[in-house]
Amino acid sequence: RSVTRSYYRGAAGALLVYDITSRETYNSLAAWLTDARTLASPNIVVILCGNKKDLDLEREVTFLEASRFAQENELMFLETSALTGENVEEAFLKCARTILNKIDSGELDPERMGSGIQYGDASLRQLRQPRSAQAVAPQPCGC
Repeated sequence: RSVTRSYYRGAAGALLVYDITSRETYNSLAAWLTDARTLASPNIVVILCGNKKDLDLEREVTFLEASRFAQENELMFLETSALTGENVEEAFLKCARTILNKIDSGELDPERMGSGIQYGDASLRQLRQPRSAQAVAPQPCGC
């Protein structure tokens, strides 16, 4: 656990995953969420993922129970299956979209250290404008 705590530093997003067939993993969520909110960016986006949706008959944690935990902790929630791939991509896309929305609204600033976001290439800093400021340039006429 001490090693994984370093992964949170400066993170803008996290997937908090538990196994729907294991009450033990669900019971650990509060501690993991505390770590994420304490060690990451203050505006971290956290998606709660109940994994192994394909093993519904072996379920130990109900959808409703996990949904309540997510609501009480202001988390987005979905159930996934790493085996079938169900909702796996959606979890990452939801996280990325929410981070982008926070950048657009000004809640996250890629220029600020510790925001959890940074541009990968310095040349992109000149190219990137807030989406609201991007104008569509008229196409030149081919006549």
